[in-house]
Amino acid sequence: MLIAQISDLHVAEDDNFMRRFVDANEKLGTAVAFINSMTRRPDVVIATGDLTDHGRPEQYELLKEILSQLEVRLLLIPGNHDEREPFREMAHSMGASYLPAEGPLHYVVDDLPVRLIGLDSTRDGHHDGEFDTPRLAWLDHVLGQEPERPTLLFLHHPPFETGIWWMDSIGLSGAKEFRDVVTRHPQVRRIISGHLHRPIETNWSSTVVSCCPSTTHQTQCNLDPDHQPVMAAETPALQLHWWNGEAFVSHTTPFEPSAGEINMAALMSDWPSARDRIRQGAPFEKGGALG
Repeated sequence: MLIAQISDLHVAEDDNFMRRFVDANEKLGTAVAFINSMTRRPDVVIATGDLTDHGRPEQYELLKEILSQLEVRLLLIPGNHDEREPFREMAHSMGASYLPAEGPLHYVVDDLPVRLIGLDSTRDGHHDGEFDTPRLAWLDHVLGQEPERPTLLFLHHPPFETGIWWMDSIGLSGAKEFRDVVTRHPQVRRIISGHLHRPIETNWSSTVVSCCPSTTHQTQCNLDPDHQPVMAAETPALQLHWWNGEAFVSHTTPFEPSAGEINMAALMSDWPSARDRIRQGAPFEKGGALG
């Protein structure tokens, strides 16, 4: 099973300040085209929040126009830059029947090799997130329904401190209680999130938690507790999470064209034979086409 994760899309109108810095809409379109071009397409694409910059209906219309080009199944959750009701209306108009008609945007996807649970970590009117008692109870309940099934959780706000102080200041309230719930359910094999605009991961409870980079601008990686908030026009990327039947293996991959490439197969006189030998466990010998 292969999951593609995109995050922090920040789609906005033409006059948006951040679009004059990095064109978020154009970058998202490039990411969608990249996913569509993959020779092994993902089974599902998960977008982990901040799909728009201000949560306005007109921004969701722009988002819908771009995401409608995606040729792969799509799952959505909101982030702090989204507004829940316009988000819900847009998602339902795209056929997102998995989203509830009211209340927090939690849901379960049960028809894939790994059980997927989307979690709404947003807090109305605030940039920080929360996991309050009702959300904790909901998660504890649904995890208790399938205790033997490998499960991946996804939400916008990561439940750990990253060392980037100003982003940590708008982190997740209730993270300790969230951790206690996850610890009771060891079938949770991975938690993926966004919010930080950087690829970050850590061991957490009995699993691994990761943050996905943004498809647009990135947070500058500066762990100085006195540094100022800086966003950078670094290379945007998405993440691929491959479930091999036992564990998740994750890759962070840029989706824009690279500066160049070398096809190593072209250096071999008989690539099909070499490929078959490699697959059968033959060693690479020094001095050959691969050095």
